Order: sequence, then structure tokens, then C-alpha cells
Amino acid sequence: MLTLDAKIKPDFKRAVGAGVLAIVCLGVGDNLGGVHRTGRARFVVLGLVIAFAVFGVGAVRSAARESFRISAPRGGPATASAMRLIVSVLGYGLVLLGMLQLLNVNLASLLVGGAVTGVVVGIAAQQSLGNFFAGLVLMFTRPYVPGQRVIVYSGGMGGPFEGIIVDAGLVYTTIVTESGPVNLPNAGLLAAAVGPAPDPVVAPAVAPDSESERAPAPEPQTET
Repeated sequence: MLTLDAKIKPDFKRAVGAGVLAIVCLGVGDNLGGVHRTGRARFVVLGLVIAFAVFGVGAVRSAARESFRISAPRGGPATASAMRLIVSVLGYGLVLLGMLQLLNVNLASLLVGGAVTGVVVGIAAQQSLGNFFAGLVLMFTRPYVPGQRVIVYSGGMGGPFEGIIVDAGLVYTTIVTESGPVNLPNAGLLAAAVGPAPDPVVAPAVAPDSESERAPAPEPQTET
């Protein structure tokens, strides 16, 4: 039990605790009927709305920091920052929807409009979204990490590519090869075979062992 408690980070604990309290506030306020109640019940619901917002924001911020901590060793600082931003946007969106629910705002029209917009954006950015979700899968499965030398067998991308991974982003992964850096789309990497590559062998310089090897031999003299 002590070992498990030592492995759980404070941000994770705060995110879970604040999230549970926010869900309790949302459930109690929704059962009371929202702000349409009259008398003291209405003030109780308003207090629950404020408590839900406070606990919800706290849970989102802690979850965003925890996602950054988990993502940084797998994909580098750039990917970790992107993951923190995604968690923050999704979390604050859920908090906003919960507050609108407690305030008795009709969410049906908002959800329908959001669904239509999501379909249009998804069709327009199909390839980018494919690379994004492939980046998430690669980040959690970890077939490679930044700084590792790998070889990518992929005929579809004009491979194979052999080099060092310098950045594992959510859309592209950058590998430095002998001919320079190459940005590989994550969707292609997810469908490719990736394995560790041996370090290049550098031939050691051999020092001359004798004076005859250090200096050129004298030219033979011909008799006249």
C-alpha cells in the first residue's frame, strides 16, 4: 500500500478528488432541479454551481499537469505541451457544459450544432486527424522515444529511414538521417515496422608502428 501511494503523484490525487467532488455537486444540483427552484433551494443550487466550477477547474488543472508529466518522457516537451492543452480544452468544455446544465440552459441545440460542426471539421481535416490519433497511439505504445536510434521500414513513405528520433510530435515525428532531418507523418509510422538500429561503426585511426611507416621510403638511386 505504501509503495502504491508513493507512486501516485500529488496532481493525480488532486485531480481525482476534485473531480469526484465536482460530480457530486453536479448530481445534487441537477436532482434539486437547477436554478428554477424558488426559495432557499435556489440559493443552494447557486452555491452548488459555484462549488462545481471551483472543483471542476481544479480537477482540470491538476489533470493537465499530470498529462504533461506523463507525456514528457514519451514524446518530449512539445508533445507534452500539446497534451496539456488538449486536456485543458476538453476539461474546461465539460465544466462549461455542467454549469449550463445546472443553470437549466437547453443543451440539445448546442449539442446538435456541435455535432454538425464536428462532422464538417472531421471530413475537412481527415488526414490531420488521422496523424493526430496515430500520434496518441504511438505516444502510449512507445515503439521509440526521443534520442533513440531506429530504422523505419516503410515503402509507402519512401523508406527505409535510419537515424535518431529527435522529436515525437502528435502529427509528425522528426528523425535525423545521414541526409538530414525528415518529418514522418504519424499515420505512416503507425503502419510501418520500427525497430532499433545499431550505432554506426567508426573505423579507429591506426598509428604507424615504426619509423619506416611514418616516413616514405627513399627513392633508389641509379648509377650513371
